[in-house]
Amino acid sequence: MNADVLKGGFANAPVDAAHAFRAAMNVMARPGTIETLEGAVPPAPMSTAAGTLILTLCDPDTPLHLAGDWDCQEVRDWIAFHIGAPIVGASHAMFAVGDWDALAPLNRFAIGTPEYPDRSATLIVEREALATKGATLRGPGIKETAEMALPEAEAFQMNALLFPLGLDFFFTCGDQVSALPRTTKVEAA
Repeated sequence: MNADVLKGGFANAPVDAAHAFRAAMNVMARPGTIETLEGAVPPAPMSTAAGTLILTLCDPDTPLHLAGDWDCQEVRDWIAFHIGAPIVGASHAMFAVGDWDALAPLNRFAIGTPEYPDRSATLIVEREALATKGATLRGPGIKETAEMALPEAEAFQMNALLFPLGLDFFFTCGDQVSALPRTTKVEAA
């Protein structure tokens, strides 16, 4: 086993996970906001924020899909050591991580069922930058409107039409995180 796999986890797991969970829930509750998310040091190409989300939200019972360049031996070994989450195909994933192109097409991921809408996937989309300018957002957690740079508006508009089914999204870049729940209505910029 490569000794680098042993590195990059939380220094103080209970405290770091609590801080990360709060930041993750804050951005999910307030679409269009950006917060700092630190604690993990995952192997490339995974960002600090994406690694911290995975350490916080995944466990050995959470099927995880690695898309594109994120499906590499270093990331697989790091996840196996620190979390133990099973690596699965897109259709069986509860969480998935990769960039927008690698995660496409989105219809590969579970959107839940009418009886169990919570059995849908949450996608962690790695971006080159996060910004609070772009598409207009409306819905729960937004006083009037908010703005967020999105890879494309149409996919998120279609996702919102599926409510209460659909996908939830985290966007990460470096140590920054933002989110877009399925309840958010998106208008193109």
